[in-house]
Amino acid sequence: MTESSSPTFESINIGDRIPEFVRTTGFAEWNRYAAVNDEFIPIHMDDEAGRAAGNEKGAFGMGNLRLAYLVNMLRQWIGDDGAIRSLTAKYRSMNQKGDELRAVGEVVGKEIVDGLALVHLKVDVIDQNGTSTTPGEATVALAT
Repeated sequence: MTESSSPTFESINIGDRIPEFVRTTGFAEWNRYAAVNDEFIPIHMDDEAGRAAGNEKGAFGMGNLRLAYLVNMLRQWIGDDGAIRSLTAKYRSMNQKGDELRAVGEVVGKEIVDGLALVHLKVDVIDQNGTSTTPGEATVALAT
């Protein structure tokens, strides 16, 4: 399978890792995300507010932006004809300005249910130090 083609149910094996989605994050990315979502929360935009909230490094990234990175990773992998059926994640660690974040996924199961080719994944967003920031689970339906 090439990165430009969507996976087929038959080509996927438990334990397969899907292509990562990687971004370096900081004020520019947080501002764009906040603008799209009308979500200008001071702890994500202002270092003093971030420190007042207990983060000594100042402003910190939005959890929902990391969730969006997981969605981007899944969408790029399954292509236009696939569908994200479920995605859950927990925000376990903050991300800081300048962090390189990698959305990662590993196939943990697959099944056919009511004619749908479902693939179950363990997902996470990992920072440049290898810290898990957003562990979760996803189920996608592949085009048949």
